[in-house]
This record gives sequence, C-alpha cells and structure tokens, in this order.
Amino acid sequence: MVMSTTAPGCVHAEEVLKALESMVGPVRRLEPVTRGYTHNKRVVATLVGGGSVFAKQAVDEETAQWLRQEHQMYEGLRGRPFMPRILGWSDGERPILVLEDLSAGTWPPPWERAQIDAVLGTLAAVAHSDAPGHLARLTDGEQPDEGWHRVVGDPTEFLSLGLCGAGWLETAGPVLCAAAQAAPLSGSSLLHSDVRSDNLCFRRGSPVLVDWNLACVGNPELDVAFWLPSLAAENGPAPDDVMGDCPVELAAYVSGFFASRAGGAPIPHAPLVRQVQRRQLETALPWAARVLGLPAPA
Repeated sequence: MVMSTTAPGCVHAEEVLKALESMVGPVRRLEPVTRGYTHNKRVVATLVGGGSVFAKQAVDEETAQWLRQEHQMYEGLRGRPFMPRILGWSDGERPILVLEDLSAGTWPPPWERAQIDAVLGTLAAVAHSDAPGHLARLTDGEQPDEGWHRVVGDPTEFLSLGLCGAGWLETAGPVLCAAAQAAPLSGSSLLHSDVRSDNLCFRRGSPVLVDWNLACVGNPELDVAFWLPSLAAENGPAPDDVMGDCPVELAAYVSGFFASRAGGAPIPHAPLVRQVQRRQLETALPWAARVLGLPAPA
C-alpha cells in the first residue's frame, strides 16, 4: 500500500508508480531527482518494505531511444563492478529504467588523487570489457567531429565566449584543425563516451559509471581525454598532469568538440548543457594550446 507519493514536477507520476510497484513492490514515497542535464524524469522511490531505488522515465521519443540504448548496456554489462545494478525495465512509449539507488555513494567533487587513480583504473577495465555487439564504432573517417573546422568557418559563436580574440584564432585555428583531423579515434575498445562527475560516483570506494546511452567502440584514450577537462574544471589537476602521454591530436579534438558547441543557443529542454560545455572548454582550450606549442589563448 502506498502511504504517500510526492513527486513535484514529475509527469506521469501514476504511470511511474504503477510500473515501479510491478517491479520492486509497494512504494512509500517518490522524490524527484534534479541531478543531470538531460530532460528525462528521475525519482528515488522509498519502498514500503525498506530500502530505495532510482528510476528514470523517458519524456519523449528522443529520451525513449536514449533509455533503450542505456538499458541494452546495463543488460550487456550486468555484474561488472563499474555498473550499477539494474532492478527493472518497462518498455513502451515512455520507457522506465530502475536501478539501485546510489544516493548514498560519494559523488565528486571534491577530488582526491586516489579517486582520480581509481577512475583511471576503472576506465581501463571498461576498455578491456567485451563491447556489446550492437554498438557503433567511432572509426577514423566514419564519424569525424568537425569541431574546429566549424569554428574557423564561422567563428562568431566561439568568439562570443570571450576565451580568445580573433587574432589568436586566426593563428591557432589552422594548427588546431589539422591536429583534430588527425586524431586517432579508431579502436576496438568499449567507451562510455560521457565521463564526468555527474555520471560517476564511488560505491564503497569503487567507481560506478551511469548514463551509458552514448557508449560506442573506439580508441580507449578518448574516454580519458574527454574526462580530463571537466576534472580540471572541478579544481582537479590539469589534463597534461594526469595524462602526460595523451596524443596531442586528441587534445585538439576534445577542445574542438567543446569549442564548436559551447557558444551555441541554449537548448530549451537542457538549459545547463551550454554552461557545462563552456566550463570544459575553459580547461580544454589552454590544454590543447600547451601541448601543440601554441601561444596561450588571448
């Protein structure tokens, strides 16, 4: 029996409740979760019998597809130490995914060096895991990111961020374009492809990765390279202090990814994404400049 169900702002609350109870038993309370940058609806459900679970519901066709992709990953990697436990799945027009509640875990920042080393070890374990067969390959030439080429072609949005001037971009742009185009993307390793502090926590001291809807197959150095700018933005060490052997082309590729997006118009259903992209660009841009021997952005 449900004693109370309060989920302010949660659409389809009764649908979530009914699906949850069919999978995990009677629910005492629903509490909304605001963490995250996509527009899925998220709740923590406290169960009548004790304990709690985390549930995520799609709100449109785009998020429904993301959630189905994520569900495939949880099933394909079930039992791996870096995965949360999957507790239930309900497909349909608005799928619902139920996972263990990680609220009591440690969610950085702040960062300690031991945590950074643990994440690096976990990303190595991810890379050595068998990738589910349905995943796309991020192969050189097949899915190139045209980040710096787009910026150089129309620099208005990028320059509006105020991170450098037109003169610096005129000098550095061709170097960044050439390096990013040569970035080694191909490989046969499993990639999470969205490693940031809001997508990982520490469960009893061990890293756990969530939000697997962007997973693909490619060069395992990419997962580390894309994580490092956000780590530095959260008062962690500089990227080149963590991954001193990172190919310079990957640093250019990562910075171009954020440079071509951070100055774009706000996304109505994900208004914080541009802020996150800008914060990562603020550390990725000087990183790329340092390793390529370019002047500091000015």
